[in-house]
Amino acid sequence: MDESSLVKKCIGGSQKAQRKLFEMFAPKMLGVCLRYAKNKQQAEDVLQDAFIKVFTKLELFKGGSLEGWIRRIVVNTSLDDLRKNKKRMNDSPIDGIEYKIDDKNYILEKIHAEDLLLLINNLPDGYRTVFNMFAIEGYAHKEIADELGISENTSKSQYARAKIHLQQKMKDLGIER
Repeated sequence: MDESSLVKKCIGGSQKAQRKLFEMFAPKMLGVCLRYAKNKQQAEDVLQDAFIKVFTKLELFKGGSLEGWIRRIVVNTSLDDLRKNKKRMNDSPIDGIEYKIDDKNYILEKIHAEDLLLLINNLPDGYRTVFNMFAIEGYAHKEIADELGISENTSKSQYARAKIHLQQKMKDLGIER
C-alpha cells in the first residue's frame, strides 16, 4: 500500500492503517524524541503525544514528504514538552562566556553513532535542546530563540557551551587528533 492510500485510510478511521503508519515511522521518530528527552520513558511519552497529533491532523497533510511532515510534528511536540518543563533549561546569556573551543579536529569515525547520541543525551537540557535544533535539525538561532522563548544570544551561548562540553567529553574519551 502506498503512502497516499495509507493516509486516506487513516483519515477514514482504519485502525489497521493507523497501526501500519505508526509502525512505519515510530522507530525513526523515537530517535528524534530521544535527542530531546532526558530518558527513554519521556521520549516514548512524547512520541505517543506526537502520534496523537499526527492522527488528529492528518487531514491537513497536503502531500509531499509524509516523513518530513511527521518529523516536524514530533520535533514541535518535543519542544512543547520542554517548554512545559522550562525550569530545566539552563538559560545563560552569551556575555562573559570564555570560549574554549579549540582548533583540534576530532575524529568522529572513532565513535559509534549510539555513543555520540549518549554524549548528546547527557548534555544539560538547555544545551541538548539547542544543540539538536541547530546542529541536527538545522534551525537558525533566531528560530530557536522564537521556539523556546529565549534570546538569540542565549541560543548561541547554549550551542557554544554544548560544543565545548561535547569536545571535552570526547577528549576525555581519547577521541581527538
